[in-house]
Amino acid sequence: MNIAVAGIGYVGLSNAVLLAQTNTVIAYDIDSEKVKKVNNRISPIEDAEIEVFFKEKKLNLFATTKPSKAFKSAEFIIVATPTDYDTETNYFNTQTIEFVITEIQAINPSAVIIIKSTVPVGYTQALRKKFTKNKIIFSPEFLREGKALYDNLYPSRIIIGDDSEDAKEFANLLSSSCQKKDVSILFMGSTEAEAVKLFSNTYLAMRVAYFNELDSYSEIHGLDSKCIINGVGLDPRIGTHYNNPSFGYGGYCLPKDTKQLRANYKDVPNNIINAIVDANSTRKDYISDQILKKDPKTVGIYRLVMKKDSDNFRSSSIQGIMKRIKAKGVNVVVYEPVLSVNGQSHFFNSEVVENLEEFKEKSDVIVTNRMVKELIDCKDKVYTRDLFNKD
Repeated sequence: MNIAVAGIGYVGLSNAVLLAQTNTVIAYDIDSEKVKKVNNRISPIEDAEIEVFFKEKKLNLFATTKPSKAFKSAEFIIVATPTDYDTETNYFNTQTIEFVITEIQAINPSAVIIIKSTVPVGYTQALRKKFTKNKIIFSPEFLREGKALYDNLYPSRIIIGDDSEDAKEFANLLSSSCQKKDVSILFMGSTEAEAVKLFSNTYLAMRVAYFNELDSYSEIHGLDSKCIINGVGLDPRIGTHYNNPSFGYGGYCLPKDTKQLRANYKDVPNNIINAIVDANSTRKDYISDQILKKDPKTVGIYRLVMKKDSDNFRSSSIQGIMKRIKAKGVNVVVYEPVLSVNGQSHFFNSEVVENLEEFKEKSDVIVTNRMVKELIDCKDKVYTRDLFNKD
């Protein structure tokens, strides 16, 4: 089958690679460097499985900066463009989706469009009314940065916001391309599918916030946070997963998705949804205060990325810590190889130190969301809330 994918980010590229095992896939992006890398089988994102597939698998995958080349012969077109949260409108910025669909309608009005970008609840219904030529289906993704292809190969579930024959055919394309057997496939209305995405990520954010607040309580009262979390987690209704304290939930999805769901709640009584959003700011305030109590002259920020095996630090919680510390007049230096590779000497007016030993020497306190081996030799300087050495 001929498939097009608009957007070569985590969602778009992982779907493209997954489907290119047995279909012809053309990936479209306005970034010519990303396109060049994909055609040379170099992953533009950090993802171990994608790198392996590029080296070892024969993929019918091509990339282009020309929409006509990507869309013209496609039977299914996956739209995976970014939808950043706009704080002024309290709404996802969905302009990229509508721009791409406008192009598709002009080039290939018979293609089935699959929206993989995260959107507000009710958005797909509005799209169907605005764009009547193409069939438009929403299908949420549930991927981790750095593990995007893995999560497509072994999906927790496949959700399709439609129950038409086209929807069933697309679900079969996904399930037949993955390596997990007996994947749960749910067909539902588009609005329900949109809600699944936002409620899923908001629940994850709530779990992060819960264990972070448990950790704050323990630290203030001199208690062993790890013991408490272990004791709580042994209840099978709670479990021992997704329980490692951090500086707050971050990354591209959780901060914006929780805010979008809160915006969708404007006419619905609630306490929890608002609290989940507010809890993240409270945690960052608390962490910053704990660091400032050490009275450092220079604070070193070790890595802006949130977790291992990731090269993305969009909306990372440690940036919130960094901004709060700088606001108090404390000097901040940053160690982030991703910035150094790109030749950046400063990040938000803070010096980027390329050499790790120099970074350690300059820092009175080293702040890291996750503890790593290369900081063991200066652990007396390190401030982290990492208890379990896992993401």
